[in-house]
Amino acid sequence: MPSAFQPLPSNASVLSTTTLFPDAWQPALAELRTALVKRQVHPADVVVLVPYAQLMRQARKSWAVPVPAVRCGFVPHFETTMNWAGSVSGKLGFFTPAADDLRMDIAFDTLTAISLLQRSGLASEQDLLARRLVDAAWSLARVAAAQPPDLRAEWGAQLAAQLSDTGPMAQAQAGHMLAREAVVARLALAWVAHSAYATDRLFNAQPGLFVVLEGFQTEPLSQALQLHFEAQSGHAVLSIKLVAPEAGATSYLPLLHEALDAEDEAERAAACVLQHLAAGRCPVALVSQDRSVTRRVGAMLAQRGVRMRDETGWKLSTTRAAAGVMGLLRAAGWNASSDAVLDWLKNAPAWPEATVTAVEAELRKAGLRRWPEALTSAATDSTPNPADLSPALELTRALAVPVNALRHSLSRARPVAAWLRDLRAALQLTGQWNALALDDAGQSVLTVLHLHEGADADFDFSPPMSLADITAWVDQALESSSFAPEHPLDEQVVILPLAQLLGRPMAAVVFPGCDEISLPMSPEPPGPWTPEQRQWLGLPSRKALADAAQQAWQHALQWQHIDILWRCSAGGESLMPSGFVQLLLLDHAPPVAADARISRVVPLNPTPHPQPIGQAVPVTRLSASAYDDLRRCPYRFFALRQLRLQTDDELDTALAKRDFGNWLHSTLSIFHARLKSLENESNHAQVNDFNALLAMINVASEQATLALGFSEAEFLPFAATWPRVRAAYLQWLAEHSATGARFQVSEIARELSLGRLHTAGTPADGAGLTLIGKLDRVDTVRPPGSPVDAPAHTLVIDYKTEPRNVTMERVSSGSEDTQLAFYAALMADDTLSAAYVSLGEKEPTKTYDQPNIVNLRDGLIESILSDMTRIADGAALPALGQGTVCDFCNARGLCRKDFWTV
Repeated sequence: MPSAFQPLPSNASVLSTTTLFPDAWQPALAELRTALVKRQVHPADVVVLVPYAQLMRQARKSWAVPVPAVRCGFVPHFETTMNWAGSVSGKLGFFTPAADDLRMDIAFDTLTAISLLQRSGLASEQDLLARRLVDAAWSLARVAAAQPPDLRAEWGAQLAAQLSDTGPMAQAQAGHMLAREAVVARLALAWVAHSAYATDRLFNAQPGLFVVLEGFQTEPLSQALQLHFEAQSGHAVLSIKLVAPEAGATSYLPLLHEALDAEDEAERAAACVLQHLAAGRCPVALVSQDRSVTRRVGAMLAQRGVRMRDETGWKLSTTRAAAGVMGLLRAAGWNASSDAVLDWLKNAPAWPEATVTAVEAELRKAGLRRWPEALTSAATDSTPNPADLSPALELTRALAVPVNALRHSLSRARPVAAWLRDLRAALQLTGQWNALALDDAGQSVLTVLHLHEGADADFDFSPPMSLADITAWVDQALESSSFAPEHPLDEQVVILPLAQLLGRPMAAVVFPGCDEISLPMSPEPPGPWTPEQRQWLGLPSRKALADAAQQAWQHALQWQHIDILWRCSAGGESLMPSGFVQLLLLDHAPPVAADARISRVVPLNPTPHPQPIGQAVPVTRLSASAYDDLRRCPYRFFALRQLRLQTDDELDTALAKRDFGNWLHSTLSIFHARLKSLENESNHAQVNDFNALLAMINVASEQATLALGFSEAEFLPFAATWPRVRAAYLQWLAEHSATGARFQVSEIARELSLGRLHTAGTPADGAGLTLIGKLDRVDTVRPPGSPVDAPAHTLVIDYKTEPRNVTMERVSSGSEDTQLAFYAALMADDTLSAAYVSLGEKEPTKTYDQPNIVNLRDGLIESILSDMTRIADGAALPALGQGTVCDFCNARGLCRKDFWTV
């Protein structure tokens, strides 16, 4: 049964939550107050480091809670290391990084990494190693920043000696470490050891009492500051565990939810959140363990009007603003596809939407997969008279001129500072700048890429970069940055990581993503370092990370109201619950929760068989494929041919079997046109020489490849089978020519007017009907030994690259086969014959004659006149819904076959 979420009452957030969550603050703050009294330190002289920024506000609120026998209106400085460093800027001066300093800014650090690689003689590998170098340096940054500034270089030198080719770190990893990884490791260590950090000024601070509120994992800088202040006389240091003493105990049994897949898990999680809010438990913590599931839950809650505070955010590269900037850069490439340029134009307000839509239709009609650079020449003096151009083509060329001018302006290499100025100008010219400036995500994009006026001055000394390089740089900067939406003032749901539940006054916790992949018991350590290297470098070991994860899990279980969810499958593979959940099942056997979604009864409303009438939308030009649609399913003819509800062809897709067939048709057309010209010149030597024919057909294949715009790389799978097809066809051609057949014309468009349809209502004014089609090939056949003046009959040939059994079924079906009889109707000849020529990739080329084609043609014309007259008279066009015709039908979503009454 379909299900719906429980409705959210208007007073969902009015109940108190003070007793619904574990309070880790009061024991810690009580210990802090005792220390202040014992050490006689004024609260205003105390600096308290908290584990993460969101706790600063909560710490101040918790300190303000009235405590008996304690009266003090002053609040200690609750800070993080970065916030504290910013607050002392006025006293110690603002921090200005040097050119090669690690900045933890992906835009700057990527350029610095490229520069370091170039100076190390690795310029040829900078595209491969730059991102690895940044990742390695970032993983060391916290440890490096924890070293006293005057001792940091010495610390780096000592570790560099161990990491050298003869050092113990390298010897321990001789069998595991590749040469490139060793170079990246040494460069990263040198980089972080010779960088200055904004937090260096903290070593010069003078707090009356320095306190560290420890979370689940100890920070290297906090430890270093403790040691530093302890070594200074007169400075008091205190370490307080923020986690409550009972953190290892499970106070309540959580509710477990086993979901089928990711979508089921997201729906259940959203229902759990709404259930808590309906019960008055607010705010609800939504743990972002699996970001994709969490975003899906957030979308569901947003539809219900739930106010959310997202503290994790998502990648900036996934926002529409970032996609607009990347679309401009990708469209500027010399080999940009039509889809890439059209995608950019649709997001650039400077180009009228109607114009872009018309140009897209023209490009799809012409099948131009590459953006047509040649259209720029339409503005030159050598172009044809504009009056000779179709309106759609003239519009396309008019748009291509300014578009290509802008694309070409971004094609040459230039320094990064110039790139930023030119990119800003291009965004302003195309109307994208205002949209970015008015959007929160767009503002983040402008900040991350340093596109604001004057921000490019920081890159004045950067080396020149090509369009491909700057595109990769922008893409990496956006991919490595996060975007968090603006927070509401009175949020009902807070989306946060598991570790940041510590110290947060949440009334309930909803924890999706508790499967073995998303929530491992032993997290993978970040960075490229081996276990031995992590130990030498002072990075947290796998065991330390596992212990921190265990503490965070146990802390989450203290909530009275907590829902734990996991899914049993992902991508067709089975998934086990996380090891934490499995231990919970073994130790406590908590109950499996009921589905929080509420089932509702949806009355059946089956769709009747559609039987439209197409009298008002007559078809005046009928092709073989269109009439075949009418025979297979009248409704499909109505939807696709009369209403013209056909999908646009994709422009930038991988080549398929149909593309190979089109290429083969084009190749044979070029080949036979050249062969006929040689026959007309009586050049029998080349016509009868196999090697000459082979060379001729190879040239034709190259011309067809060029004309259709296929690259060698994408055509490679078909090129492998082409030699077999080519040899089989040339052998068939020799046998075919021996029967007296001579090529006349190929790929020829023909029409046949059947006059006006004499309908029952208006016998004299019926709509005109014309048969249209393009014949693959027409031969004339004069059997060998016939008199010279004996008449030759016409042979209509249709090439087929389909399986042989399908072609044989066409021939054996007789009057059921539409194609050859339809093509024969386009020939004004009563002595003609027709045949399919099967061009197999593994089998010899073979002819399949269609016997009695003249009678089949006459019967087909009668059927066409009869069927089209009945449609004009108002006959119904029912959806048949039978056979394999429905398996690959573009109109199936319209006829609603899957929802019919019977």
